[in-house]
Formats: sequence, structure tokens, C-alpha cells
Amino acid sequence: MPKMKTNCSAKKRFTLTASGKIKRKHAFKSHILTKKSTKRKRNLTYFGTVSKSDQKNVKLMLNML
Repeated sequence: MPKMKTNCSAKKRFTLTASGKIKRKHAFKSHILTKKSTKRKRNLTYFGTVSKSDQKNVKLMLNML
């Protein structure tokens, strides 16, 4: 049977933490930043974690199941 390939886009966008959670970046931080408040832009800077409902799909894309 051939090897399973990881999804290249998922490989670039998600990283695994030491405790097994999946880290992700926030959207809406690339352009049209003038109308967004400073607080909103600052909070989009930090990493978030993938929600429990999406974890299975992300792990499938990363061949972790």
C-alpha cells in the first residue's frame, strides 16, 4: 500500500504543542487593517488552538490518526 501524504496546506498552517493540542494562526490580519481597532489587531496576533470539533479533520490532514 502506498504511503499516506500529508496535506501540504495543513502542514504549513498547523503545529502541534507539547501537550498534543493543535496551534493555529488567526485570520483577518493580512490586509484592510486601517478600519480594524488596535485591540482587535493585537488580539489577532497571538496563536489560537483548533476547536474540538475541527481537531479530527486537521489530524486527518496531518496523518496523525
